[in-house]
Amino acid sequence: MRMRRILGLVLAAATLAGVSAVGTVSAVGAVSAGAVSSPSISRDDCTAAGGQVIARPYAGYTCALPDGTTQAIT
Repeated sequence: MRMRRILGLVLAAATLAGVSAVGTVSAVGAVSAGAVSSPSISRDDCTAAGGQVIARPYAGYTCALPDGTTQAIT
């Protein structure tokens, strides 16, 4: 709820300052979409990075990288 209030204030300030609200929303949307979507990697890139390809039932394949992160295999 607090994030919505801050976003609303930023959009209102940008509108009053003469900045296109559509441009502001699309920039915020792009940042949100980038944060939500998970990166994907190929099997070859996974093994080249020292990762291990893991098969998960009903979820497909993932790459477990040495730093502890996992990424979806494309």
